[in-house]
Amino acid sequence: MHETVIKVIGVGGAGGNALNTMVNRMSGADITFIAANTDIQALNKSLAAYKLPLGSSGLGAGTKPEVGFQCANEARVVIAKMLDGADMLFLTAGMGGGTGTGASPVIAEVAREMGILTVAIVTKPFSFEGSRRMRIAEKGLEQLKDRVDSLIVVLNDRLEETLGEDASLKDCFEKADEVLYNACSSVTEMIQNCGMMNVDFRDIKTVMSCKGKALIGYGEASGADRAVIAASQAISAPLLDSVRMRGAKGLLLNVFASTSVRASEYRAAMETAQNFADPDAIVKGGLFFDDSLGDTLRVSLIATGIEDPDQPALVPKEAEKKPEAAPFLSQPFSAGSAKQPEAEPQQSANQSGLWSSNPLGLKN
Repeated sequence: MHETVIKVIGVGGAGGNALNTMVNRMSGADITFIAANTDIQALNKSLAAYKLPLGSSGLGAGTKPEVGFQCANEARVVIAKMLDGADMLFLTAGMGGGTGTGASPVIAEVAREMGILTVAIVTKPFSFEGSRRMRIAEKGLEQLKDRVDSLIVVLNDRLEETLGEDASLKDCFEKADEVLYNACSSVTEMIQNCGMMNVDFRDIKTVMSCKGKALIGYGEASGADRAVIAASQAISAPLLDSVRMRGAKGLLLNVFASTSVRASEYRAAMETAQNFADPDAIVKGGLFFDDSLGDTLRVSLIATGIEDPDQPALVPKEAEKKPEAAPFLSQPFSAGSAKQPEAEPQQSANQSGLWSSNPLGLKN
């Protein structure tokens, strides 16, 4: 019997930090962790079992996504070897820099070509990091969204709002890392745990393949109305980018409770979530007993196929067109090595003239 193989790849600095949190919290899980970076010093500090250097100099991408793209594009064969055998891939990165923004779409594209179910969990910069970095992040998201099955975007600005003005930056980043942990642990629990009602990998693949943004949430409550309260908490997901569950095309919901949980409570949790989903949504639910929870009922929820409120409605699957090439994915990389920046990065173009000095069309 085939065991589902889950791999997690952290791309760039922010992705690598999130990956380290995952390694620490899920050391016993049957998951393969991979760190990918153009910065060899950061890569050497990674806790991941597998490390993927991108580019040859090891000096980083100098906040230039075109460099991150070039380095990843040259490494497609190695990336494919790292991903080989995976049924599902979680890709995590920070948008707005060089490696995470530039390399992530390439890695996602390789995974898609290999038929791997791919979920990206990425962050958008704090507003105080400047409008240029935010525009780079937006361009990166545009390239990534059509190359993954589901996209979860965490707003860094909302981390501070959620945690309060006294929160440290460390607290904020740890909160962002929790989103990746919750997503991976939720899916792992669904696949590997045996409950009264199970969700298998094919169920997960069906739901996660609903194109669009995704929402992942957790909630727990005790006492009266605990099921409705826990499900409502899971739906709110305050850290996610302009995503509300209304109209979701796919829904995975797990309920964890003691053996005393009532059928009416399970139904209440499912109905609370379904009220926000599309009437024709694909819905899968699981029920797992854990007597250590006592009176607490816990809900984990993944909603997919959510349309961006600022974008036109998604076209039917059969009418989908191949994703349009984006600025730094618009041309195949020509033969030869990608040149990473030296200590003082300089704008450069490769000999074939494929790279402009401003491939993202950004204003200085």
